[in-house]
Amino acid sequence: MKLPDDLMHADVFPHAADNIKCIVTHISWVILAGDYAYKIKKPVNFGFLDFSTLEKRFSACEDELRINRRTAPEIYEGLTRISNTPVALDDDSQPTMEYAIRMHRFSQSALLPAVLETQPDALALINLLARHIADFHATADIAAHDSPYGTPESVLAPVQQNFRQLREKIDDPILLSDIAAIERWTQSTFTRLQPIFAERKANDHVRECHGDMHLGNIIVLEGKPLLFDALEFNASLRWIDVISDIAFLVMDLQLSGRPELGWHVLNQWLEHTGDYASLHLLPWYLCYRAMVRAKVAALRLSQLEGSARQSVLDQCHAYLALALSYTQPRQTALIMTHGISGSGKTTHSQYPVDHCGLIRIRADVERKRLFGLHATESSRDIAGGIYTKDANRLTQQHLKKLAHEVLSAGYPVLVDATFIRQGSRDEMKTVAQKLGVPWYFMAFEAKASTLRDRANVRCAQANDASEADATVVDNQLTGLEPLQADELARTLTIHTDNPPDWAMLLPTFRELTGIK
Repeated sequence: MKLPDDLMHADVFPHAADNIKCIVTHISWVILAGDYAYKIKKPVNFGFLDFSTLEKRFSACEDELRINRRTAPEIYEGLTRISNTPVALDDDSQPTMEYAIRMHRFSQSALLPAVLETQPDALALINLLARHIADFHATADIAAHDSPYGTPESVLAPVQQNFRQLREKIDDPILLSDIAAIERWTQSTFTRLQPIFAERKANDHVRECHGDMHLGNIIVLEGKPLLFDALEFNASLRWIDVISDIAFLVMDLQLSGRPELGWHVLNQWLEHTGDYASLHLLPWYLCYRAMVRAKVAALRLSQLEGSARQSVLDQCHAYLALALSYTQPRQTALIMTHGISGSGKTTHSQYPVDHCGLIRIRADVERKRLFGLHATESSRDIAGGIYTKDANRLTQQHLKKLAHEVLSAGYPVLVDATFIRQGSRDEMKTVAQKLGVPWYFMAFEAKASTLRDRANVRCAQANDASEADATVVDNQLTGLEPLQADELARTLTIHTDNPPDWAMLLPTFRELTGIK
């Protein structure tokens, strides 16, 4: 039997099989035939994966079905046996020569990169994706504490393997110099982060994840984004920290020319999970994920010729350049919003959050999290309520802790709260002062009638974390303590009765804060 050529004929299949095509990767063939797709493992051994025997390929197929049905049961149908004499699928009278995963075929236009090119509201789609990933991580199996998965040693092993395998395929002196620089940073940073890797596993953040969460492994069906094609061939690359999983997607969006969507999906995932402590590991994992893609490109080089080879080599260059960028420290700052409920703090801070790589912490979301509520869940059944003086004090301390977490991880943070009281502003500033980073304000202003109308509409819709109504707005207006002169000198004021023009405001924000 000669694969994949022997499967490129309609009479092989037990169903109508028009428009037959074959997609080739470095580890598999995917035969598209009619309404189905058949994924066959190549008999290869790259060290990090081993499909060298039929038994190993069968086991990998079984794993792939199980792990992908967690997120995309609509796609993964079952396992198909391929016989040799003659070539046939699921013929019980013939011995099995190979296995294939049978999937429902979908158009390449359904893949996320293609959808994003035509999607009129990309942020809405990314919001759904972030929720899908967060829900998946929340329900994924947790690595046993006595298992090897997620230990510092197991985290480092595939990273070191990337460097070895890249050097085997790359002979360009400039690229080799970049690889050496990335490796030095990776090793020194790993040494510093070792206690955090161990702590993350102890706190159940190492789970059976997707493992290969790049753009090409996300499909949009009936408007709903779904993860598919999870990594089945090496359990240690799948049982990982959840931040390593999401880092792959963030990195891929940044390389694809949509960095704002990378920051957006990260912020949405953080908001759903509350896992801001994971940011300490994010630069290291972003670098690792870029190196994974560089290695995959390098592995393909030996299978290609001519212009196709040059294209893949260019990809390798791009991933290495991105990995190198993650080794550089970022400008950090503490940014506080200032404004009455309904002034548009969350809505209109979204643009700089996405385009400047800020990590946003929403007071309304975190207050509810402290009381065990989902962001849009009503607090009416909480005894005593969640807006008392004690609750306010607890929320303020929690916001300070999270802001410290984000800043100490090396990221600029935007704390989204009213900050209409001088005392709360001064208390938050102490976080920046202790860490030696600058603080700034984004002040949001609108007419009182606009504030009341927005608050009432939002409460009626009941789809936001804020529960402030027009009465709350009036109380805030009465108790508002304006920004002082020293604060105004570090403030970007944004009027929101009409949508602000961020094409004009963003350069001013960047000049004020130094955050690019």
